[in-house]
Amino acid sequence: MVTDIHAEHVGSMLRQPWLLAARAEHQRGELSEAGLREAEDRAAAENIALQREAGIEVFTDGEVRRTNWMTGILESTGGMSVIETRSVTWRRADGEIPPTDETDFVMTAATATVFRKNRLTNVEAEFMARQVPGQFKITMMSAAMGGMVWRPEVSAAAYPSPADLVQDLVALQVEEIGDLIERGTRRVQLDSLSYNQVFDDEFRAATGNAAVDPRLILEGSVAADAAVVRAVKSAHPEVTVSIHICRGNNRSAYMAKGGYEPVAERLFGEVEVDRFLLEYDTERAGGFEPLRFIRPGTVVVLGLVSSKVPELESQDDLRRRIDEAARFVPLENLALSPQCGFASTSAGNVLTVEQEKRKLELVVDTAQKVWG
Repeated sequence: MVTDIHAEHVGSMLRQPWLLAARAEHQRGELSEAGLREAEDRAAAENIALQREAGIEVFTDGEVRRTNWMTGILESTGGMSVIETRSVTWRRADGEIPPTDETDFVMTAATATVFRKNRLTNVEAEFMARQVPGQFKITMMSAAMGGMVWRPEVSAAAYPSPADLVQDLVALQVEEIGDLIERGTRRVQLDSLSYNQVFDDEFRAATGNAAVDPRLILEGSVAADAAVVRAVKSAHPEVTVSIHICRGNNRSAYMAKGGYEPVAERLFGEVEVDRFLLEYDTERAGGFEPLRFIRPGTVVVLGLVSSKVPELESQDDLRRRIDEAARFVPLENLALSPQCGFASTSAGNVLTVEQEKRKLELVVDTAQKVWG
């Protein structure tokens, strides 16, 4: 049942230093592919153990096999090439801008017809099915974000418009999810950040889409996410499909701001996921009023606990905010989570593994007190 989990973890976890060292050795040709896989398996097993100790019931592998959260689609898809892009300005809660060498990561764009060149998420699913059958989820960058990897100077020959690229990526993503389901996956989470372009003009400009009408971006994003969800749920109604939305998560910094109101009616009303995991840890996400557009029966996972800072939130404050959200969504259809993962990029957020665990324990303990 989609309402059976009230404490959830978004996805990524802090990378172990020895795992980062193993990946660097592999890149230098000093560690075999099998050696890297062994290190990744060990890291994933440690992450599962930490989640179990914290009381989390639906596990991820911590995304330890990825260099960043987008790897699943960008590094597993052929027809992509590395490109130079305008740097997004990352800011921490205190207004500090981290050094760019901390926050920069490789971006790609479609330069030819896209295809699946390797099956990274299949590896994740096969491992997780052996470790925690049925009680795990696989996260992936939503195909709806394909418009953000379309650049006219390099993409137009293969795809005259971003919509053409997104159409192909949607088909590939539906195929990929089908493979995951065959391998025992019963929960899939799409990380869909293209909506940030709608409610944050500065972020839209940084992605190269300053001149694009945000209503067109909303239209295309909703259509793509809805198409993926519809295809998966029609073929596999037993699978729980979620969408996660945050405002960027890189070395404890964010890149976008703005409430959900500009996207809420279309996104919450037309994309028929089972669960929305929504950032709500700071005022950057606005209020709960847009939740009035949530379809009946849909679960809203409130990202009230920050994965960016080590300080623990007040449980009384968390419970008060859950009560506020319950004015718009029935309490039984609410849940609690961190606002994002702990390591959307390999470097991870600025906190320790022990602090990460305490955050998850807070999520679980609060959920037990609220929902029993």
